[in-house]
Amino acid sequence: MPRVRAVLGLLAALAALSACGAVAFLAYCVHRDRKRRGDPAFRRRLRDKRGAQRRPAEARGAQLWDPAKNEKLQELFLQEVQMGELWLSRGEHRLGVEHLSNALLVCGQPQELLKVFKHTLPPQVFEMLLRKIPLICQQFEADMNEQEYLEDDRD
Repeated sequence: MPRVRAVLGLLAALAALSACGAVAFLAYCVHRDRKRRGDPAFRRRLRDKRGAQRRPAEARGAQLWDPAKNEKLQELFLQEVQMGELWLSRGEHRLGVEHLSNALLVCGQPQELLKVFKHTLPPQVFEMLLRKIPLICQQFEADMNEQEYLEDDRD
C-alpha cells in the first residue's frame, strides 16, 4: 500500500508540474503576443502585407471592367448608349431604358453615368431607369453564377 501512495503522490506531483508548465507556457505566449502586437515594425509589416493582398484583387477588377483598357466593352458601351438614345428619340421608352441599363452594366463608372443621365434624360425615363437597376444587378449576378457553374463543370 505504501508503494501505491508513493505512485499516486508522484502522479499528483507530475500532474501539478504539468499544469504549472502549461500555465507558464500560456502566460509566455500571451506576453510575446502583446509584445509583438505593440511593436511598430510588426504593425507596419502587417499593413504592408494586407495592402499587397488587396492590390492584385483591385487590379483584376480594373482589368475586367475598365472600358478604357478593354476595347470590346467600350464598343458595347457606346453601342448600347446609341441604341438607347435611338429608341428614346422614337418614343420607345421601355426599349431605350433597356439599352441604357445595359450601358450602365458595362460602364466603368456607373455613378458618373447616372449623374449624366439624371441631367439629360426626361424625369419619367430616369425614374424607369432607376427602377430597372435592381433587376439588372440580379440578372448580372445570375449570369455570373451560371458562368462560374459552367466553368466548374469543365474541370
